[in-house]
Amino acid sequence: MKIFYRIEVIGEENIPAEKKRLIICANHKSNLDPVAISAVFERQICWMAKKELFNNKLSAAFFTKLGTFPVDRGNNDLKAVKKALRILKSEKVLGIFPEAARVKEIDYNRVKSGVALIAQKTDSEILPVFIEGNYKLFRKNKIYFREPVKINKEIKYSNEDLENISQDVMRIVYGEEVKWKLL
Repeated sequence: MKIFYRIEVIGEENIPAEKKRLIICANHKSNLDPVAISAVFERQICWMAKKELFNNKLSAAFFTKLGTFPVDRGNNDLKAVKKALRILKSEKVLGIFPEAARVKEIDYNRVKSGVALIAQKTDSEILPVFIEGNYKLFRKNKIYFREPVKINKEIKYSNEDLENISQDVMRIVYGEEVKWKLL
């Protein structure tokens, strides 16, 4: 990945040095996004991925072996949330694409509230990651690691607040100003 897609990492100093609970929260443009981030990230990332990738037994076994697990994007998937909570409680890294699909244009209304909910319940830091490029061979692609954010675990947020926080995390991913200032 690093050689063929000439991946440049920006903001590596923002990656927490300690091995603690961490959620990678990134924009999603291509199926190669989790591979690219995993290639430049030292720790293994357990990616939350659409359940359709697990329909075939062979691909399901492959993705499961990589630490990936399915999520039903159209519903509140309690099983996937519980799996994410277990991953973080065991001090591993969780990878989430809160827009729930590959996107060409920014639309904060597509952002799911799960990243804020999971981060708060597990007292995990969120590492916003922005991917820039189109994965053409030997063309430069960039991965920006933004400053980590932490959600106050002492505050009882409403579902709407959690949705707004998740949208603000994505604003940080895209390098924009936060709107709701709940972080």
